[in-house]
Amino acid sequence: MSAGAVPAVHHPAYTGDDGALLDVAETIARDWAALGVRGSFLARNIDTGEQLGFDIDESTPLASVVKVPLALVVLDRIEAGELDPAHPVTVDPTASSVGPTGLAAFRHPATVAVGDLLLLMLSVSDNAAADALLDLVPVADVDARLRAWGCDGIRMRHRMNHLYECAAGAAGNDFSLALELAVRDERTGRHTIETLDPAHANAGSTAALVGLLQRVWRDEIAGRAATAELRRLMGLQVFTHRLASELRADTLRWSGKTGTFLHLRHEIGVVEAESGERVAMAALTRADRCAGLAADIDLAIGVAGREAFEALRR
Repeated sequence: MSAGAVPAVHHPAYTGDDGALLDVAETIARDWAALGVRGSFLARNIDTGEQLGFDIDESTPLASVVKVPLALVVLDRIEAGELDPAHPVTVDPTASSVGPTGLAAFRHPATVAVGDLLLLMLSVSDNAAADALLDLVPVADVDARLRAWGCDGIRMRHRMNHLYECAAGAAGNDFSLALELAVRDERTGRHTIETLDPAHANAGSTAALVGLLQRVWRDEIAGRAATAELRRLMGLQVFTHRLASELRADTLRWSGKTGTFLHLRHEIGVVEAESGERVAMAALTRADRCAGLAADIDLAIGVAGREAFEALRR
């Protein structure tokens, strides 16, 4: 796109099993667009297969959402007896991954069991814990296992710290400049930061992610002990400001995983009602503004989750 050119208006490709579900999908897409948000969304009733969404096959950099398929591969190795969940791993923060939570924020070396690295990775999105697990199960092995499971719409190509290495390579230590570059490149379609390019990033589509969640919740992938533990760990996520924000009730259970990097704000997960309905969701968004915090976008993701759940639980 030439300098000063106006980006073409995007027309989402909608998915819905009837007119009412299509109307909900269109409303969500309009609400996001009004906030300057591009992205994709899919919600599916795990038991009936009914679904609604838009741009569900669009590949998007996943940020920390990729920790869910990583965890499943590690848990499958544990169930197969190839990894011991009690095996101790020492993480030195001076040589580990960047991040604001968990071991990544530690100032001193810590020794943590493999099973607890999984807990840190999924509950508080600890990048150092994720990369410590990737020392045990390399990136290429994770990606190969996903291929073997038929998860062709999800790719793992790099460690978590590579997100920050690529941003630093483009913007030095100026994270605000990296955010500006990300927003600019979203408009032009060129990617200064390699890990924001779906062709080089840990990437996936909402269709592939919801498909993975559906198989996990139906015990149709990996071993039953692995899927049960993944469900348990996703239920311990501490962040409730996106999809979970409008689904908090005594009669509902949310199990999810957020992903945040520069202009990316994502979440995937499953909401389960006491009455038996189970809906898997994936929201992958890219903001057209230079804001580290965007409560209105987080809220719009939450509203999308509530509207989709209400439409699909009928």
